[in-house]
Amino acid sequence: MQRRRLKRILIGAFATCAVLADAGAAAAQAAASNEQVVITTPPTGSSAWVKDHSLGRSLPNPATADAATVATFFASLTPAQQDQLVREYPLVVGNLDGAPLQLRYRANALAITADRDQAKAQAADPKLDPASHALAVSRANDCQALLAPGRQILAFDPRGRGLVSEVFGDLATADRVSVIVPGSDTDLGHFDRTDDPLRSPAGMARALQAEEGRQSPGTSTAVIAWTGYVTPVGLGPDAVTSRLAEAGAPRLERLLDGLKQTSHPVAPPALLCHSYGTVVCGIAGPTLHGATTDMVVFGSPGMGVSDAGELGSGVHLWATRDSTDWIGDVPYVEVGNLGHGADPTSSDFGAEEISSAGAVGHTGYFAAGTASLHNFAAIALGAYQNVSYRTS
Repeated sequence: MQRRRLKRILIGAFATCAVLADAGAAAAQAAASNEQVVITTPPTGSSAWVKDHSLGRSLPNPATADAATVATFFASLTPAQQDQLVREYPLVVGNLDGAPLQLRYRANALAITADRDQAKAQAADPKLDPASHALAVSRANDCQALLAPGRQILAFDPRGRGLVSEVFGDLATADRVSVIVPGSDTDLGHFDRTDDPLRSPAGMARALQAEEGRQSPGTSTAVIAWTGYVTPVGLGPDAVTSRLAEAGAPRLERLLDGLKQTSHPVAPPALLCHSYGTVVCGIAGPTLHGATTDMVVFGSPGMGVSDAGELGSGVHLWATRDSTDWIGDVPYVEVGNLGHGADPTSSDFGAEEISSAGAVGHTGYFAAGTASLHNFAAIALGAYQNVSYRTS
């Protein structure tokens, strides 16, 4: 009964979006009020950065410079010059793919501290209404948690709901690197849930790295929990269109471009894509060239492609969905701009269909003892012989 009701809700969401698309300006404005604002521009401070010639040279433009250019630039600086840029432009350095990892970690700690202090000051304002006060307190607490010793924040952007990415392990020396690309309802406030950790990117990353260590104790691994794009909220219009994914895919591509400069695993980073994050990965897939990238999609509403072949020869696609995941009731169709297309777990899609036995629901794939977690780790480690496949 619950699954049928959810299916009706989701189909209704598709229908509502279709009606709104044809209902004129007033309806379109109402739909837009529930949509998220994408972040596609460089971080705060970039305008001043590109105008800065205090080092006697131009600084790489965050909007246009590729990771190789960024890496070459930082390699040419003295430690004092690097420190100067970190102090003066923490948001730029902290989000600049190709910049040295340790500089990014330091820069993001400064940026997070500033955002925490701003939120604390806002919360102390006696004129603040209760709702705004609660939001400010929550923001300050979220930032404080990221400042705990040992945390390695690879990216932090305080705009909007907040974007944050974290590294687990030694990214500079890891033999195997994985990137978790999450789906809807992930942002700064939901990046590292303490009440239900496996629903959050940080919790997924910890579980994956722990399983990798169990399966191959001698292998050096790093896992990136990447909340680097604006995700949909709930089951609104954003969830049934690719608008946010289209804005997020280039950001994922830049992350991978940067990892080529700052990490040196034995194979390209494995991409583990969940829910709406599989749409992001589907758009990014055709840009992946060179050595084959393992891409694992789970709980997918569709990837925006008709089959695995559309992802290109640079992607080795694996897919799974557990039998209790409500996403299986989503209509796997694409009509106009609505829907995300074919089911990646269907037999004719072309993905290797792996087992997720033991997983429960839409967010249970990283639970201890599940076949899905075992398989994710085996694929990330390149131990394909240990992967178990779906049998029915």
